[in-house]
Amino acid sequence: MARDNDGASRITFADDECRGAHIKVVGVGGGGGNAIGRMIASGLQGVEFIAINTDLQALKANRAPVKIQIGGKLTKGLGAGANPDTGRQAAVEDTEKICDALEGSDMVFITTGLGGGTGTGAAPVVASIAGQLGGDSGNVLTVAVVTLPFSLEGKRRMAQAMDGLAQLRDCVDSVIAIPNDRLLQTVARNTPVSEAFRVADDVLRQAVQGISDIITVPGQINLDFADVRAVMKGMGHAVMGTGIGEGENRAVEAAQRAVSNPLLEDTSIEGARGVIVNITGGPDL
Repeated sequence: MARDNDGASRITFADDECRGAHIKVVGVGGGGGNAIGRMIASGLQGVEFIAINTDLQALKANRAPVKIQIGGKLTKGLGAGANPDTGRQAAVEDTEKICDALEGSDMVFITTGLGGGTGTGAAPVVASIAGQLGGDSGNVLTVAVVTLPFSLEGKRRMAQAMDGLAQLRDCVDSVIAIPNDRLLQTVARNTPVSEAFRVADDVLRQAVQGISDIITVPGQINLDFADVRAVMKGMGHAVMGTGIGEGENRAVEAAQRAVSNPLLEDTSIEGARGVIVNITGGPDL
């Protein structure tokens, strides 16, 4: 508290005390890079985007303002060849660059398409680095939002994805794993493969935006970063569902569609230790 020359009281805030939560979204590998590209195109605000890849050509084409090539000595910029061990070694090779890019974060989203080389191998390394940052060890909230391969991508890719998912769960506070096969239930049977991957990217965007908007976008009932952190810190497995409603019963319809979403099949939310709900509507909400 301070007083002006005329004696009036005024309140001052230190810049480092009143800043908002610093959220970074990291796309790892080709799938992760595509996902953050869609987030950027959608106009997602209030977060910083970082693309990490072994494939230099794909990295140059990415729209993220911060781009990190990993494993340059190991892969010569040509990618990980669908080998997660190469992806992991590439990330370890450039740990310092990753650490510098993530410094100052309060929350880090790691997004990738599991099953390939760079995303599957490097994402756990990135998550581990992020989780060790902050004033106290493990102070940064880390959330992985990943997809599992379509069945048509083959058994080997699925096996690699499941191994990568197990490693990620040991490195992050919460992980949302979205099986791409479930997404096929939401589109027409004659949907092209390219459109199916676009839908998968958009679901990743919804997951990240649904959480980040709670922190960064003012609402009628505001939650802050501390609220989100309390729910997601150290919680492990997480699931998501979305729903949209129109007309007179839009609120009920949206809620029913969210809890009956195909992404929640074979998963019960009964007994959940925490729930985050983001409701968006018009002025007559």
